[in-house]
Amino acid sequence: MAIPVIDFSTLNGDKRGDTMALLHQACQKWGCFLIENHEIEGKLLEKVKKEINNYYEENLKESFYKSEIAKSLEKKQNTCDIDWESSFFIWHRPTSNIRKIPNLSEELCKTMDEYIEKLVELAEKLSELMSENLGLEKEYIKKAFSGSNGPALGTKVAKYPECPFPELVRGLREHTDAGGIILLLQDDKVPGLEFSKDGKWIEIPPSKNNAIFVNTGDQIEVLSNGLYKSVVHRVMPDKNGSRLSIASFYNPVGEAIISPAPKLLYPSNYCYGDYLELYGKTKFGEKGPRFESIKNKANGHY
Repeated sequence: MAIPVIDFSTLNGDKRGDTMALLHQACQKWGCFLIENHEIEGKLLEKVKKEINNYYEENLKESFYKSEIAKSLEKKQNTCDIDWESSFFIWHRPTSNIRKIPNLSEELCKTMDEYIEKLVELAEKLSELMSENLGLEKEYIKKAFSGSNGPALGTKVAKYPECPFPELVRGLREHTDAGGIILLLQDDKVPGLEFSKDGKWIEIPPSKNNAIFVNTGDQIEVLSNGLYKSVVHRVMPDKNGSRLSIASFYNPVGEAIISPAPKLLYPSNYCYGDYLELYGKTKFGEKGPRFESIKNKANGHY
């Protein structure tokens, strides 16, 4: 099965309806998709990957292979509760900590700042499209995620190093993501990412032409009242290659109060007699407006 591909270049033309329908289906059935033609320059994305790879080689690679994780695997000890990864986390919004992380060059900091500025625009555009597809106001998700300074954004930078015994360990164990919309700039050569669908593990191939891979987190599933899915995924290590993963999380701020969008909830606590009366008048109409009417009445909006 091939994961859905969303071509952003079609959103302003006569194919917009088809693209929106494909996005809606991807969020409902897959919980993940690829974005092509997202208008973030390939030159910038290549520079981000190059700078991160250089940082790993110079600062993290040697220490990783001397770590307790590597020693445990070498001894073939119990590895069910470890992840074969070397990672660190950067906060960008509401406040940035990038220049407090040891040994990050100013060039890398500037490159990441430029990338994140573009990525925030893409994340907000995605949140608007999802809100529209859910029948909500355009900025519903953004407002739900916001505190006084807007939604949060952070990036987990990870390398999944070459692994001598990939059959004994996960690169990253099975999980769903806690947050909102996850935008991944990943390796274009080394595979490893897998998503669960219909009881099977689907391999996500390395991203070509700097496509951005997106998946939806737990908070999108809650806000959509389960219409959109947060899907279990994992990373498998590779014996012959070291995989790069730059995952940025467009999330609610810590103080955000999250609940399903009221418009997406079924009516509740209503009198069945009231429903029958309304049904008698609207039997041959759509049930959606009928549900909305009875919900309003039950909530005292009549």
